[in-house]
Amino acid sequence: MQKGIDYIGVAVVFLCHDGKGNYLFAKRSENCRDEHGLWDCGGGAIDFGENAVEALKREVKEEYCVDVLSYEFLGYRDVHRNENGNPAHWLSLDFKVLVNPEQVKNGEPQKFKDLGWFNLDNLPKPLHSQLPRFFDLYKDKI
Repeated sequence: MQKGIDYIGVAVVFLCHDGKGNYLFAKRSENCRDEHGLWDCGGGAIDFGENAVEALKREVKEEYCVDVLSYEFLGYRDVHRNENGNPAHWLSLDFKVLVNPEQVKNGEPQKFKDLGWFNLDNLPKPLHSQLPRFFDLYKDKI
């Protein structure tokens, strides 16, 4: 059984920032399930028995080797998309997360080709397919 395909998956999605207007993005590698070569913020599924904040802190640490200094819950999204030819449905709990940029490292080099800091006026390209909606929904909060 696959999360998001055989049943609704629940995930945390996080936009990490440095408190100075810079946001962290990762370039997805061929080892990701989809959207190879696209720039994404960060995220992962919530494990059974884990609450959303625990998942947020775990995923930020796994992906970027850094602790969450503070976070703001932005909202949620029902994400209906196609994953490798299969219809998928995820419930995404979206967060803005403050981290120390000096401590950030690529914790998943098998999944991410590169990491980069960008401001909202100069986002990397090409972006993950879900990010335009994310930015549209939360433009007043980020």
